[in-house]
Amino acid sequence: MPHASRRVPGAPLHILWIKTELLHPVTVGGRIRTFNMLRELRRRHHVTYLALDDGTGDPDAAERASEYAHELIRIRVRPARRGSLRFAAGVAGSLLSPLPYVVWRARSSALARALEERVARGDIDVVVCDFIFPSENVPNGLRTPIVLFQHNVEAAIWRRHAEVRTNPLARAFFRAQWRRMHRFEAAQCRRFDQVIAVSEHDKKTMRDEYQASHVAAVPTGVDTDYFSPAPAAPRRPNSLVFTGAMDWLPNEDAMSYFVETILPIVHRELPDTHLTIVGRNPSARVRALAEQHRGVTVTGSVPDVRPYLDAASAFIVPLRIGGGTRLKIFEALAMDLPVISTPVGAEGLDTVHGETIVLAESATEFAAAVVQLLRNPAEGRALGCRGGEFVRSRFDWAPVADVFADICASAVERHAAYTP
Repeated sequence: MPHASRRVPGAPLHILWIKTELLHPVTVGGRIRTFNMLRELRRRHHVTYLALDDGTGDPDAAERASEYAHELIRIRVRPARRGSLRFAAGVAGSLLSPLPYVVWRARSSALARALEERVARGDIDVVVCDFIFPSENVPNGLRTPIVLFQHNVEAAIWRRHAEVRTNPLARAFFRAQWRRMHRFEAAQCRRFDQVIAVSEHDKKTMRDEYQASHVAAVPTGVDTDYFSPAPAAPRRPNSLVFTGAMDWLPNEDAMSYFVETILPIVHRELPDTHLTIVGRNPSARVRALAEQHRGVTVTGSVPDVRPYLDAASAFIVPLRIGGGTRLKIFEALAMDLPVISTPVGAEGLDTVHGETIVLAESATEFAAAVVQLLRNPAEGRALGCRGGEFVRSRFDWAPVADVFADICASAVERHAAYTP
């Protein structure tokens, strides 16, 4: 198999980026991070995007790929409908595999073939595998360096799922998936030429726990032009907001935990406190929160989250399960909105408790922090402004993408030094 020609140091890279989905609609954390990273990389480098397409994205998702890539290679797949016999058979089949379920269902021989065929043309400088899910499709023996872009430590999410489950069967399932993911993720981090994490915290985990030899970190960015405070936007008193994909289990758990455990404590002090949950595909469990509890609204998908952020008094991130970094926190801060989070929710960010964010661990601590900021709107505004200045001064996407490209270039040079 031919390999890419020797690259002139400092020249633009030709990046082959592989992922399990097209990016539009750009409404959830992983897609937002990838879209902004690629949009900036595309300005200085050549990007070929290879992805699975299950038809669930926007109707024009393939056409809009030109916003973040010069070339699109899409592999059409037909997903099993949840609740169907094919879906049930897939779940049963995954139980017999040593792979974690989320990796098992992303297997695609067509994607693996397309990757090998595109690399064989000899003009690719580096392959970027976007997250752990498609990594099983990356064969050994490619004559091109391969970078694993890790949006979080996935095994940590499954471990935290197991820790908060009360149902014994659910706890056993999540514990088994955690163990599988831990083994698989460690092996993949050691197999790839370079791993890129999204925080120093995750970098340390991958280096110390997984023994990955080449790990670097890039910070989380935010589109500070798009997310900016509206002039003189009126904040609705005693109003809270949360944004995120509501079909993602950590977000579902966070909202159930807040509404069922924390919000009743807040209501004893401030009965008119209202929470708006903004995000796509709310599960039946999330929709029931608005039906069964006062002071809760569930919007479902919205075309623009900014009006909801502008109208709120504070942004809450009561996550108990998670990894990587929360883009939603930087988006809220960029709009000068005060943020109250658990330590897990703000994990990996350089925010400082009491200076740019408020951190609270237990339900009573979280409720007390909410009441404090709602009763003192001037304090909340000052906290939000400090957080906004912190984000705008350090986390624009352009320099973040430059750091990413430099890491990829170093992997290319290191690979070339050891390739005959």
